[in-house]
Amino acid sequence: MPEKKTLFDFMPTCVGSIPFLDIKATCKEIVTRLPDIPFWPQFVRKSPLEDMIIQYTEGLPLLEVDSEKRETRITKAETEAGLVEFYEHFLSDDLDYFAISKDYACGLYELIDLLSAETEPSGQFIKGQTVGPVTFTSAINDHNNIPVINNPDIAEAFTKGLSIKALWQIKKMEETNRHPILFLDEPSLSGVGSAFSSIQKEGAVSMLKEVIGYLKEKSNALIGIHCCSNTDWSLITEANPDIINFDAFDYMEHFLLYRDEISAFLENGNILAWGIVPTSSLSGNESVEELFTKLAKGIEQITDWGIDTNTIVHQSILTPACGMGSMSPKLAGLCMDLLCNLSKKCRSDGGLF
Repeated sequence: MPEKKTLFDFMPTCVGSIPFLDIKATCKEIVTRLPDIPFWPQFVRKSPLEDMIIQYTEGLPLLEVDSEKRETRITKAETEAGLVEFYEHFLSDDLDYFAISKDYACGLYELIDLLSAETEPSGQFIKGQTVGPVTFTSAINDHNNIPVINNPDIAEAFTKGLSIKALWQIKKMEETNRHPILFLDEPSLSGVGSAFSSIQKEGAVSMLKEVIGYLKEKSNALIGIHCCSNTDWSLITEANPDIINFDAFDYMEHFLLYRDEISAFLENGNILAWGIVPTSSLSGNESVEELFTKLAKGIEQITDWGIDTNTIVHQSILTPACGMGSMSPKLAGLCMDLLCNLSKKCRSDGGLF
């Protein structure tokens, strides 16, 4: 894909959720501060419809949403009839049926309006996100209170539904004349293989590959996977994303244990999105210099494997460790300051290249 040949050189972007309430002001700030890869913000405190799971339920079969409790569950409707109707729309490529409406993603529509109004594009990319199929099907229980990831028919329908909804989002972002980047947000991957989780590696890889393969076949978007905890990173590389977004602040050492997988990933021209600015653990005492030193150590370890520094630099993006939705607005603002200033330092004459 031609977009992966871009020199990313520590361009900054963010994960998705934010704690702010002013839609227009927030999106203007994002475009101003993150011109290379602005992201559409999820206003999780403004509406329960922007909850990570609920936000992507429109058009999917068998679901009942309780927005007040922020819960999603399988309805008691006839399963077969609901699946038949779903597949009629999916197999006919009915993208509009699977649209995300403005009530569910006001930041998406506001950001697109802002970028579409630019007389000269300030950057090449636009970033969106969707909940990944593993996390989605793990978060919803059937009538027996068992996660639907264990129900092959429903899990397959939801995986396909999330795929076509992601394609609709990509087509929507293309209205800005920028190249779309779309991350699959997969916090549940941290439980793969655990005795406390029903998620198994083979099934998780299969679901991720189905979504990524569908989107690569039908679009030119760059597809990433975001996991904000530690996981078996080999399953993510096996799923064949273009970008891996990991928590480089808390889990750098764990991530870099996967030498062979990461080396092959970079040698294939793929991109690392270093979640180097802490979110849940942000104290307010962190400095750009501290984060720069930590990032440089990680890059130095990869160069010790024999990968050229310029390769790493050109194939690196910077992000916060996770979404900022659970942070206070003050700390989220500090997180953005650290991210943007770190990116500037990395890209300056005295930086990493």
